[in-house]
Formats: sequence, structure tokens, C-alpha cells
Amino acid sequence: MAEQSTTAGNGRSAVVLLSGGLDSMVSAALAREAGFAVHALTIDYNQRHRRELQSADLIAEKLGAARHIVLPLDLSRFGGSALTADIAVPKGGVGGDIPITYVPARNLIFLSLTVGFAEASGASDIFIGVNALDYSGYPDCRPEFIASFQETARLATKAGVEGTPFTIHAPLQHMGKADIAREAARLGLDPAWSWSCYDPTDDDLACGLCDSCRLRLKGFADAGLEDTLAYAARPDEQP
Repeated sequence: MAEQSTTAGNGRSAVVLLSGGLDSMVSAALAREAGFAVHALTIDYNQRHRRELQSADLIAEKLGAARHIVLPLDLSRFGGSALTADIAVPKGGVGGDIPITYVPARNLIFLSLTVGFAEASGASDIFIGVNALDYSGYPDCRPEFIASFQETARLATKAGVEGTPFTIHAPLQHMGKADIAREAARLGLDPAWSWSCYDPTDDDLACGLCDSCRLRLKGFADAGLEDTLAYAARPDEQP
């Protein structure tokens, strides 16, 4: 799909970076709750776990996005990550180092594209679902990166230099996964609409053992909520 469009909104528009994951789904729903017409941007970066692109499409539909663009960008040409190259996805648990699932400069690249979409659309508000608590140590999820990029966007765009700078909203920035799971429930979102797994099975199940699955499952467990997504395995079932 290249683009889908529906009539929505009250004159206020926000561009939402919509990966198809739980965090981006909640971020998009919060933008809608705040009264924005959601203009969703999904980057098809030729990632191995392409199942999340289907989830992004479903989330955009469920939330009544005014516009949804799926933009192709082949980061597999660069490689350097288990998500874009033929490198095994770690299954041993979340460690202290930046893992091989880190995609070099991904959020830096994606936010640049999001700002371009926002400026072309006349939108000044951008939503991204990063959080700095329960995450895998990615440097481009930190508050200082978001603040720095917002200033870069002000300096680098016609809108910014003419006095209409962009506001980058990261509403999940200081939430843990349990808080995000509770927000999903409060907003009436079905977790199964979203996809977080880095290494889905051949029969389209989340693996349950990669870092992303582990963090998500722990978040729902800590919140006392059910994750309705189907998993092939769960960490507590392993010997």
C-alpha cells in the first residue's frame, strides 16, 4: 500500500510515526485523544520482521487515521543489525549493552522523514512512541536525543526558521512497559492489533523470547493485564 486517506479531524493535524508496535499504537491513540487528526507515517525499511507493517495498516484503520503513508526505504542495503541483515536475533534475555537489534541511526532517519512529511502537510506536531525506561538500550530513544532533534528540526526547515517550529511529542518517554500496557487498556486498544516481535515464526506467531517480546510480556504481566497477541513461547515456560 502506498497511501490510504479518510476524512477525519477537527482542523488540527499531527504526524505520527507508526511502526505497528505497541508503543506507536498507544502514541497514535493519545494523539487522537488530544484532538488531532492522525496522519500516520510507516517506514518500510525492508526489515526482516515485516509482520509489523500489517499491524501498522490495521492500527491506522482502527484509529481512523486521516492519512496513512507507507514509505519504502531499504535499510537492508546498509545492514549492521539483526533486523535488517542475516544475523541471529538474540533470545537469551535483555542485557546491559546496546543489542544487535539496534538499527543504525533508525530514529534519526525516521524522524527526519517524519518532519518532512509534517512540513509538507502543514502540521506542527509530531508523535513518536519512544520510551527511556523499559527499552533495549537504544540511544535514539533517550529524552536528550528527542530534545536535540526538535531543535535541529527548527533550524533545518522553512517552517522552523519562519517561526512555526515543530513540537515532537514523546508521550511514553517516561513510562515503563506496564504503564504503556495500562494506557492501551484505558484507550480501549486491543494489544493484538500491534506487533512487537523481532523474530516471528513461520506460522505468524510472536516468538516470545526476543528482547522485544520479553519486555512486552513482562509489561503486561506487571500491569496485571492480558496480552492478546499470540506467542509461540513465553519466557516463563522455558527450562
